[in-house]
Amino acid sequence: MSFFPSKRLLAALPFVVFALAVMLSIHTSGAGLQAPAAGARGQAAPAARGGGGRGGAPLGDGPFDIGEGENRLHVTVITKGLDHPWGMAFLPNGDMLVTERAGRLRVVRKGVLDPTPIAGLPQILVKSLGGLLDIAVHPNFAQNRLVYFAYSKPGDIEPTSSALAVYRAKWDGGPTLTEGKDIFIAEPHFGARGLAGRGCCGEGPADGNSYGSRIAFDKAGFLFITSGDRNIGELAQNPLTDTGKILRIKDDGTIPNDNPFVGKIGYLPEIYSLGHRNPLGLAIDPNTGEIWSTEFGPRGGDELNRIQAGKNYGWMDVTNGTHYDGTLGRLGKNNVAGFEDPVDYWVPVCAGPCSFNPGNVAVYYGDKFPQWKGNLLVGSMGNWEGDTNFIMRVVLDDKGRLAGQTKIMTGLGQRVRDVRIGPDGYVYVLTDVATPNGAMLRLEPGK
Repeated sequence: MSFFPSKRLLAALPFVVFALAVMLSIHTSGAGLQAPAAGARGQAAPAARGGGGRGGAPLGDGPFDIGEGENRLHVTVITKGLDHPWGMAFLPNGDMLVTERAGRLRVVRKGVLDPTPIAGLPQILVKSLGGLLDIAVHPNFAQNRLVYFAYSKPGDIEPTSSALAVYRAKWDGGPTLTEGKDIFIAEPHFGARGLAGRGCCGEGPADGNSYGSRIAFDKAGFLFITSGDRNIGELAQNPLTDTGKILRIKDDGTIPNDNPFVGKIGYLPEIYSLGHRNPLGLAIDPNTGEIWSTEFGPRGGDELNRIQAGKNYGWMDVTNGTHYDGTLGRLGKNNVAGFEDPVDYWVPVCAGPCSFNPGNVAVYYGDKFPQWKGNLLVGSMGNWEGDTNFIMRVVLDDKGRLAGQTKIMTGLGQRVRDVRIGPDGYVYVLTDVATPNGAMLRLEPGK
């Protein structure tokens, strides 16, 4: 049985009736259930090649020196040989855990990738953007050894249906996880027998694979989860589903009493904010506690949002992008009453297919790049303004408004899926490229 707290069940009763009315069959193909498996310094950056917005250019062994001035970088390749790496987490002893979308959990020990994946993960639906996704370690990991994963969970009855789920387990540094269990499963499932009420605008592929999936702990120990709209955009405004939302739970999966919609009839109590498309970035400012998220738009309109409790971020009624059928947002773009505007957004300016395609976001406070303090670093997985795959350094003014932005790490041609600030003050990057070219990089000040 799916984990479904009683408060969620009571709130969702009207939606159950709705779901039964609109349920229809969608046949999917190519899905696979993944049983988890037990150079010279200062090289020039490789030229980004056509198609880098999808697969990325081949990456050499490095290191590479790229950029100019305060944005000049020395890029070290920590490891390659990763298969679509999605998320990474730093451990107290300096090691790093890395997820591969294909359903494998890896560990980098003292800068070396262990060739043997860590066992003990749940069964995972690996399909398109589904698989083993983000990772976070508990704030008290040194004491409790708890690790959290977001992943695409197959259906109990229909294996090709799926839901975004969060799995918690213990890891003592050995070959396998222990005491693993799902602490949260988003509702509803989607797939061959799942809800499939697609409406206007050509929201995207009918495979329901926009999971979102970023997870992050705040200082109080609450876990935030980004949940994508599963390519059924209307549901992002439906408060009786978890789709197209940012969610907030306790570390055991229960619901905090101070969530903004707790006790409100017609709302799931785990919802923290709503109106999101596919939020693939999430970071919590370690100094201010502000919550930042990036999300994909349709044709343009990719966003950087400051997330506030109970706020509505517009999708799919308000967007700076263009729907796939050529129409615009039903209620407009910015400055629409009742909806929050993005702090920054990106609309393509090129003639051909191009989009910013934001990856994860991080807030920089390290000491290695003092001129970057308080800046947001947003990975790009597309091509925008003539550059293919880079990091956008976003600068805010003293009122938290956009003051400027600069592209850094241009020229490598690597899709930037994840950006994290290491405890050593360096910037760590995962490039989302298929085996053997997915890589973990470390960015240092340029020589």
